[in-house]
Amino acid sequence: MALVEINFDGIVGPSHNYAGLSFGNLAAMASEGRTAQPRAAALQGVEKMRRNLGLGLAQGLLLPHRRPNRDWLAALGTSLEEAPDSLRAAAFSASAMWAANAATVSPAPDSADRRCHLTVANLRTMAHRSHEWPGTLAQLQLAFADSRHFAVHPPVPATFGDEGAANHMRLAPRHDAPGVEIFVYGERGGAFPARQHEEASRAVARLHGLDPERILFVRQSEAAIAAGAFHNDVVAVANEHVLVAHEQAFDDRERFYADLRRLLPEIEIIEVPASVVSLADAVKSYLFNAQVVTLPERGMALILPGEARETPAAWAWLEQVAAGNGPIRRLETVDVRQSMANGGGPACLRLRVVADPATIDPRFLADEARLDRIARCIDMHWPEEICAADLADRALSGRIEKARQALLELLGLEALI
Repeated sequence: MALVEINFDGIVGPSHNYAGLSFGNLAAMASEGRTAQPRAAALQGVEKMRRNLGLGLAQGLLLPHRRPNRDWLAALGTSLEEAPDSLRAAAFSASAMWAANAATVSPAPDSADRRCHLTVANLRTMAHRSHEWPGTLAQLQLAFADSRHFAVHPPVPATFGDEGAANHMRLAPRHDAPGVEIFVYGERGGAFPARQHEEASRAVARLHGLDPERILFVRQSEAAIAAGAFHNDVVAVANEHVLVAHEQAFDDRERFYADLRRLLPEIEIIEVPASVVSLADAVKSYLFNAQVVTLPERGMALILPGEARETPAAWAWLEQVAAGNGPIRRLETVDVRQSMANGGGPACLRLRVVADPATIDPRFLADEARLDRIARCIDMHWPEEICAADLADRALSGRIEKARQALLELLGLEALI
């Protein structure tokens, strides 16, 4: 098989709004009450996928979930019309757009049965995300239905919080070679909750049949969580043999780095000193919430939010890295401002899967023509604006449901309606 890395981006749903539901996510909390622009948000995401295709990268997509989630409200003994504002907002949440939280993925070269394993995240820490997993599971079971090549697992029990690939990194000489899988968990976060539980990470590693000698469990630093790094991917990112991390990302970084060098001697660790870029600037700029990608001509590029350029300390450091002799030689900025205002950068919007594209349901793979059709559908059906008061409008909920239905019919995925 020709194994390549495919980035599956979540299409921003028509219910995208700023309800400030994610405690510990500083951007989401700061944006509470603002007027959101679902159409612009979704088109920004499509353009990001188009940019990846232009770089010669394989690109996939994941679909918005059914919103408002009337079944979830019914299970809570209420309805869209009768629910308190907090539950109604959670039922409308479009946070499934951040596909990095959809699942944890272990490629075939790492697993005992030589299949790619995906375990859907339970996301139980936040109410608005805790009802995502059935919709995610349904999509992944369709996209990766070939059981000769994939194993899709339901979430680990909600006793232990699991937030998916946002707290998981993989390092390897090449994407198609056996690698080292790193599970980052939290214990303390000051005023904010630590969302990834160690036991959830260990359960995922067992379910995926990983070699215990090629796994590292690493504790995220309390300082990082307290600064607003609610997921590890806000302070660290990895690609093939390269790790880029903030100096204060991990609780015991020296031991972690030593273990990495032992397991992967070719590792290149690019650490950002706190004296150069503070944790506050790292979170503000989302410089680590970037996609580090291997280009077809080799060499690596960083796909960054435009906000990274607007944070002087972060951008100066990035330019220095790109101008050096290291593996990262190219900086690409993308406009995902609508997502950023809710606390999700380029890395949040995608789930990385190393697989042979020929083994994946083609309806979940993107090319220019398909992105053109998706963009036209968004232009026609997505609301232009949503404010908090609109969530009580029955006409809006109907329009959101019809918009999603139009997209699924366009892509031949009516089974998800």
